[in-house]
Amino acid sequence: MSAGFGQFCPVAIACEVVAERWTPIILRELLAGADQFNAIHRGIPRISRPLLAKRLRDLEKAGVIHAERLPGGRGYRYRLTDAGQELRGVVDALGAWGQRWTARVRRDTLDPRFLMWNMRRRIALERLPARRVVVQFHFTAVPDALRAHRTFWLVLQPAQAELCVDDPDFDVDLYVECEMAAMAAVWIGDLPLAEAIRARRVRVSGARELVRAFPDWLMLSRFAAVPRPDKPASPA
Repeated sequence: MSAGFGQFCPVAIACEVVAERWTPIILRELLAGADQFNAIHRGIPRISRPLLAKRLRDLEKAGVIHAERLPGGRGYRYRLTDAGQELRGVVDALGAWGQRWTARVRRDTLDPRFLMWNMRRRIALERLPARRVVVQFHFTAVPDALRAHRTFWLVLQPAQAELCVDDPDFDVDLYVECEMAAMAAVWIGDLPLAEAIRARRVRVSGARELVRAFPDWLMLSRFAAVPRPDKPASPA
């Protein structure tokens, strides 16, 4: 943990714990249910593994999380303490503020790995057919640094949604080809999916009944419904 602010103000003391670079994003992943190192890292692919390990140790020292060694001694399971659970309101407020006031879809923020990891969490499993459905996503116009990460598979079943970065060797039921920026805008609620499909920025193909049902499965970001102001933020 870096040097503190040298103030006893509760805001300053709290920021010493939760406002380190990457820490709020780590908390976002923990609050979303990620409880092991690799699962947390998949939601934050740009953080180095040593730095993630350090931030988790810092949070444990601060009493925000508790690390339990997994059976066999291979890694840890991270549990939010009461203090950590109380940060849900802080993280939710940050997300709502960011949804309302910031410009988010920029080329330097377009990461298909992050988008797919979050889409996996937001599938309405109860609306799926009573069988396995495999959806292949292929992204176009991906930033050059991430061009190796353009094709993904969601293996959807009534009990779970699994993300695969390698071909799971199942027959594909639905194909989704989309511009990276368009799908990101759909996800955060800035672009209706139907409009993106009409503009052919998102193309869905496969069995007709599954194509029709696909929009009902995808619940979008938790913050997609936060209204944006009529005018962008301006200096006071």
